[in-house]
Parts: sequence; C-alpha cells; structure tokens
Amino acid sequence: MMMGGCDSIQANMAESCAWLLVLSTVFLCNLFKALLPSFSSILSRFLQKDAEQEYQMRCEIQSMRQELSSISMMDEFARYARLERKINKMTDKLKTHVKARSAQQAKVKWVVSIAFYVLQAALMISLIWKYYSEPVTVLPSKWIAPLERLVAFPTGIAGGVGVTCWLVVCNKVVAIMLYPIS
Repeated sequence: MMMGGCDSIQANMAESCAWLLVLSTVFLCNLFKALLPSFSSILSRFLQKDAEQEYQMRCEIQSMRQELSSISMMDEFARYARLERKINKMTDKLKTHVKARSAQQAKVKWVVSIAFYVLQAALMISLIWKYYSEPVTVLPSKWIAPLERLVAFPTGIAGGVGVTCWLVVCNKVVAIMLYPIS
C-alpha cells in the first residue's frame, strides 16, 4: 500500500518538473544554435587538410615575388617573364584551392545546420507529443483570464499551461537572454 503512494508522489513530482524539462531543453537548443557557427568552423578546420599546402603555396609565391623584384626587367627579360608566369600559375592554383576549401566549409556548415534543425524539430515534437494532453504547469485561472484557452491549448484544462504555449514563451525568453552571445 505504501509503495503505491510513493509511486504516485514520484509521478506527481515528475509531472511538476515538466516546465523545467521543457525550459532546459529549449535553453540548450538555443545555446547550441548560438554556438553553431563556431562549431561549424571548428569542424570544417578539423576536416580541412589543404590548409598547410595553401600556406606553403603562399610562402612560395611571396618568395618568388621577392626574387622577381630583385630582377631587372630590361636586363633579364626572359628570366623575368618565366618567373612572372610561374607566379601567375601558382596564384591560379592557390585560388582554385581556396575556392575548393571554401566550398567544403560551406557544405560542412550546411550539413551541421540541417542536422541541428532536424534534431531540434524532433526534440520539440517529442516534447509536444509527451505533454499533449496534460498541462506543463497549472496557474491560477485569473492570472491568464483573457487568454486562458489559448494558453491551455491543447490540454483544455482551466489554468493549465499547454506545452505549445510554454515552448513559445521559453523560446522567446531564452532567445532574449542569449542574444549577447550570438
């Protein structure tokens, strides 16, 4: 008999913490969303292998330009022209590498963003599914009197705060709190 009472108390405590679960979920999602560009950049740098090669190419171009500036165009035209063509070829190759790297970074950022938004949508849908018929929390009816039905949606319980309303409020409050970070 005592076990049944303990189980119902634990169930009531779990239900009363629903607002905190939803709030913490929304907070973590918004925090991750604010940090998403940094995470994408770090991930794309980690996956990037051409950065060292590009650095070497830049150094080589710089040294060839210094050598070119020391050559007299009038006195050693053939050598000057060969070195200038070599610089142009190396510069074009570097531009190609940079474009490819930029495309790869954009692709990584796109994939990370899509994965995050799919995960976030699945998480929000699961919260709505779990708390669809029961209020996240119950407030005195007169606190939300003119908007009581809207706030209680989809539960329909007087004074109840439905999960959809709570998600909207939490998203807005957390977005305002995290605005300085993003």
